Amino acid sequence: MVTGISTAAVSGSAAVAGAILSRKFGHGVKTDGFFAAYAVYVALVLVANALRVVVLPRFARARAAGRLGAEVGTWAAALALPLAPAVAVAVAVPGPVAGLLTGNASTRSAAASLLPWLVPAAAAQIYAGVAASALAAFDDYGTAAVGFGSGALAGLAVIAVFAGHGVEAFGWGLAVNGGVSLGLPLALLVRRRGLALPDMGVFSRLNELAQGVSLPFALQGLYVIGYRFAGGLGAGRPTTFSYAYLIAALLVAVTATSLALVSSVPLVRGELTPERAVRHVVAASWLSLAVVAAAAGVFALAGERVARAALGSHYGGGTGSELGRLVVYLAPWMVVSVAVSVTFPLLFVRGRARRLPALAVSILGVHVLVEWAGRAAFGLAGIAAGMAVTTAATLAVLLVPLGSLAGTLRGLLAAALVCGGLAALVFGLPRIVLGAVPAAAVGLVLYVTVLLVWRPAGLRTAWSYARALR
Repeated sequence: MVTGISTAAVSGSAAVAGAILSRKFGHGVKTDGFFAAYAVYVALVLVANALRVVVLPRFARARAAGRLGAEVGTWAAALALPLAPAVAVAVAVPGPVAGLLTGNASTRSAAASLLPWLVPAAAAQIYAGVAASALAAFDDYGTAAVGFGSGALAGLAVIAVFAGHGVEAFGWGLAVNGGVSLGLPLALLVRRRGLALPDMGVFSRLNELAQGVSLPFALQGLYVIGYRFAGGLGAGRPTTFSYAYLIAALLVAVTATSLALVSSVPLVRGELTPERAVRHVVAASWLSLAVVAAAAGVFALAGERVARAALGSHYGGGTGSELGRLVVYLAPWMVVSVAVSVTFPLLFVRGRARRLPALAVSILGVHVLVEWAGRAAFGLAGIAAGMAVTTAATLAVLLVPLGSLAGTLRGLLAAALVCGGLAALVFGLPRIVLGAVPAAAVGLVLYVTVLLVWRPAGLRTAWSYARALR
């Protein structure tokens, strides 16, 4: 419960910060520069999230063997090898790095002013994840929850107070966030003697880290590449794409990612056969897509009103409508991302994660070509479609070693057709006779009512599976 409250505080603070950014700076070169630098921050923070999955079993076993301090110290030293040069480059020469992220001179300047704050802030979050995992070996989850929640609120306060000084204030706020998030759990960890000098296994830890974080890092890289291509469509378009992506990613996170986390341990305790893998991924997809389809329907009709209410007058009219459409265009990406989020942990359960780094590198190279073609054909809509194409290919590669490709794709397609088709029907019909906002409200009520009354077979099976797994 405390971890959930902490996560809510972090997500809520990020949402408020996004609203401040939009209301204060609208959408243009400054916000484009912010999102260019922020993409690097988010990619590094993904390392922190994935890292916890990798290190927690090691820390638990190390504490039982009486060598937790050395294990934590070894991981800290291993992480310093890539993080120290990254921080040094971001602080010393941010301009060339910003030039790789965006081609516009004004946008590049804004990104360069933020990188010296955001990269160290992300490094602090990574080490905060290590400290939190070490405290979990002591069965202490409250300290890390307080640290992350307090850091998010403190960072938001800094942003709110200093936003008048420019987009750099967001870098200051995230730096404060990282410092508080790391400081609280690290202080208690040192007090409990949970940190000691490293042993000789630094490079072996880096190998484990590569397996654990390579694919999440690459999947975030798909957005970075998409953002870079959106920059070629004019000022403000990358910002609109970024807000749409953040909305879509949030929907995936609160559904599929949560289900994946709470189901990993029960799966480890049993035998993960190909048939069970199919059942698991399809069931989680049904439960997730039931929510995703409803959200896509609301944004399809009322995206402009929602965007203007949340992000300010800059997102009224055509810009807000484009944001709503982009969320809908990202619906296919959400479908396959749901399945990827649930499938990814299964590779670690089955011990099939060795080839993930090679897959990560491959999809980034392919995605450049896919997005180039998508932008040339359909603009921002093509970039959104490119996200779905590359992620779908990734899903297929992940399912092959589990022996679950055909069955999972059949079940996922059925879930997408039922949930998506129902949403199109119940949101589309009211729009014929009602305005956008009333039609969205009526459609949402109809969608929930029809699901409760109809209870599709796939959804019933998914709910029963989830209860049995619990």
